[in-house]
Amino acid sequence: MNNYELEKIINNKLNSKKIHDYIPNGLQIEGKNNIKKIITGVSICQKLIDIAIQKQAEAIIVHHGFFWKNESNRIIKNKKNRLKSILSHEINLYNWHLPLDIHDQLGNNVQIAKKLGINILGKITDLVLWGNFSHKIPVSTFIQKVNTIFNHEVMCFKNPDNNFIKNIAWCSGRGQKYIKYACNFSLDAFLTGEASEDTMHYSYENKIHFFSAGHYCTERFGIQKLGDWLNKNYNLNVEFIDIYNPI
Repeated sequence: MNNYELEKIINNKLNSKKIHDYIPNGLQIEGKNNIKKIITGVSICQKLIDIAIQKQAEAIIVHHGFFWKNESNRIIKNKKNRLKSILSHEINLYNWHLPLDIHDQLGNNVQIAKKLGINILGKITDLVLWGNFSHKIPVSTFIQKVNTIFNHEVMCFKNPDNNFIKNIAWCSGRGQKYIKYACNFSLDAFLTGEASEDTMHYSYENKIHFFSAGHYCTERFGIQKLGDWLNKNYNLNVEFIDIYNPI
């Protein structure tokens, strides 16, 4: 497949042109024109690039790529080495960030709901979904389920007055600030990838269970689902590389 055609197909699928983001989505670095083998991963790093080179991939697709708005413009050290490896092997680098968090079929948030068995009932913001379980779940059972599904030991601030979860909101990645919005709804719990120093206080003072399941671990599902979709619908060889990150 042509490298620009691949960008167009995924942009259309994820509606990425309509989404304001902190990073350029789509083709970030141009490589070979024809793509057959694609490596996917959550974040660009030297290890992922080296694996792509070893597997003779023409493209890498990630959720966290280069050129963030708050990123230095200088190309030195790690960034220099990464770019040199990509350019010297003519690998196409693609990035889809928020479009891959919020997509209603492939997105991280929708995939989290499917993995945990949550019925999606609506949005709190574009980045935060809320819903419920078919029946109340003990907090201890939920923690065990999250640990297993995300392959990550979840951090939890428990509401001591409620041992069950029925209604829950969630946001993949660095979504801890949205607990402030979730507290305005009648929710038992909020799940995201990370926590901040003040998160515990919002949890305790508003009597809402808070779960941090890892930024990386809550954002693996979307990029995997995108790869599955490309495999199913196009003649491409797509392989997800799981480079575990405890954060």
